This record gives sequence, C-alpha cells and structure tokens, in this order.
Amino acid sequence: MIFDGDVVLVTGGSRGIGRAVAREFAAAGATVVVQYRQDRQAAEKVLSELGPGAHIALQADVADPGQVQNLVESVVERLGGIGVLVNNAGVYERHPVPTTGYAEWQESWRRTIDTNLIGPANLVHRVVPHMIAAGGGRIVNVTSRGAFRGEPEHPAYGASKAGLNSLSQSLAQALAPHGIYVTTVAPGFVETDMAAPYLDGADGAAVRAQSPLGRAASPEEIARVIVFLASPGTEYAIGAIVDVNGASYLRS
Repeated sequence: MIFDGDVVLVTGGSRGIGRAVAREFAAAGATVVVQYRQDRQAAEKVLSELGPGAHIALQADVADPGQVQNLVESVVERLGGIGVLVNNAGVYERHPVPTTGYAEWQESWRRTIDTNLIGPANLVHRVVPHMIAAGGGRIVNVTSRGAFRGEPEHPAYGASKAGLNSLSQSLAQALAPHGIYVTTVAPGFVETDMAAPYLDGADGAAVRAQSPLGRAASPEEIARVIVFLASPGTEYAIGAIVDVNGASYLRS
C-alpha cells in the first residue's frame, strides 16, 4: 500500500477530521500516531478502528512547547521516525469584539493562537530534523475557509488559520530542498463535534445552504484530500492551499 512503513502523526486524531485522517492513513498501510489532548477513551476507540499494526495514541497539549517536544521524541523513540505530520488539532472559541470582556478576550486569543498556530509551528520545528535525517517527509496543515472569508465572532480563529496558511507557504519554500513537501487543506463547515453547535442550531439550515450541495462536508471527504496531498507523486503541489468547502466560499 502507498504508506507501507511510514509513520504518520495526526494531531487532534481522536475525533472529527483527525479521526477520519487516521483511518484513511491506516487503510493505506501507515502506522498511525493519534495525538489527543484529554479524551483518552476517544483516542483508544480510534485505535480500535485502525486495524492491525503498531498504531499508538499519545497524550499531549500542542499548545505547550514542552509537551510538543516530548510528543515528537516519544514517537521517534517508539516507532523510529515520522514520515508524515498532519497538523489538525485546533480550537474554535466564540469571542465577538462588542460583547467579550477584555480578560476573556486575551485568554481566548492566547489559547487559540497557541493551539492553532504556535503549536503547529513547534511541531514542525521538532519533526523536521528527523525528516531531514530520513531523507524527506510530508507535512499537511489543516486551516479553514475562515482565513479568507473572515470569522466575525471567532476572530482569533480566522487570524490563526491565516497565519498557518502563511507559515505553510514559507515552509514549502524552505523545506522542499530537503525533500520535505508542505501543503495545506482549508475546509469549510464539516460534520464534526466542534461544528455541531452551529450545524445543529437554529441557523444550521442556512449554514448548510452556503454550499450549492446543501450540506456540510463529511470528515472523510477532508481526510481523503489530506491523504492525497501526502502521497508520492504530488510533490509539485507544495505551497498549495486546497479549498475543500463545497463552493461555499470562492476566492480568486
């Protein structure tokens, strides 16, 4: 299979898009590391769905630089390296400017930027030396259409994902000479736990109607694009930000 012998680290792998990504990579022959922040039971459930192999689940908070370093060291020690990194973990906190107190505003920005932008940056920094030593690797970062469309009630989220888009393009240029290929996937609304309050709420029908398909994406639809971009033969896609939003937002 395509990823036989490859170790794939999926952050936020215990639910939603991350769970679907872990399953797709395992089906393609990879050894999958499911990173989770709190819910060990959910991570174990994902492991049970991956089939035979040396798949593991590891706890870490990607917003904590020390835990990021320990996570990468644990993966390398136990599995020998990391061939693919999928930066999928993220938080989506509501904090509209007019109604959010100053202390809450600061806390939400700090949590969001630390998790959605600095965490992926730190993971890349810790993973890249191992990829270089192994002759190369793949990094796929998960951002959002919100980086382009705007997030009026979640401004830190939009800003963090826009920053991750920019980081991804910088990394694509910096790391290609080392055989490390960096791409980005920018979903719209996806049927996940994180999106459930919006898709199942009073405005759910209107949210789904943003796409001419009349629905949100399934996690599997996003996962298949991520696995494709990490596959051999897609090297010339480096630097690409691939919109997977059902035409709910079109950018030039």
